[in-house]
Amino acid sequence: MKKLTRDEMAQRVARDIPEGAYVNLGIGVPTLVGNHLAADREIFLHSENGLLGMGPAPAKGAEDDELINAGKQHVTLLTGGAFFHHADSFAMMRGGHLDICVLGAFQVSAKGDLANWHTGAPDAIPAVGGAMDLAIGAKKVYVMMELLTKQGESKLVADCSYPVTGVNCVTRVYTDHGVFDLSKEGFVVREIVDGLSLEELQKLANVPLTYVPLEAATPA
Repeated sequence: MKKLTRDEMAQRVARDIPEGAYVNLGIGVPTLVGNHLAADREIFLHSENGLLGMGPAPAKGAEDDELINAGKQHVTLLTGGAFFHHADSFAMMRGGHLDICVLGAFQVSAKGDLANWHTGAPDAIPAVGGAMDLAIGAKKVYVMMELLTKQGESKLVADCSYPVTGVNCVTRVYTDHGVFDLSKEGFVVREIVDGLSLEELQKLANVPLTYVPLEAATPA
């Protein structure tokens, strides 16, 4: 069984972003999605620090220190891109003007709850940023994360044990082992990586799974 790399996960997320979508890519691994968007689709990337119309990461040596995303990574700006006050940016997020946000996560529950800002550990530094605003404001919330923690525990859980970012907000979860949708019944497996059986995935996930292949499913 070959797990997907982070870039392969980003490619998979990028495939599901349609023409004309307004999209926020969260801090961390979700920013990789911007490097894999189809060139023949016009997609508007938003950053909560006040950018709309971001392009892929700049070539080495072509970085502009005044052009960064919310994670302080260098970005490019496409023709027609715009800068604006972060208050206006948050108004876009909270006002339902984003079609999709892609966020990392510590846990996603079977009810679609998202935990991605704090592990609750005494020495952990909380870092919510705009995640709560995105989780409630975006029309669809995609999560991009490894399925398992470094300790081998599933990040798909019955109920979040970490502080929750948003309740019943997650639409789809992209992992290195497969793709999952959220339904009233819990996690629905849409895709499994080559070489991994549903039974093996079930043991790793350690939560009830229903298998409905993507070609037989309604798009997220």
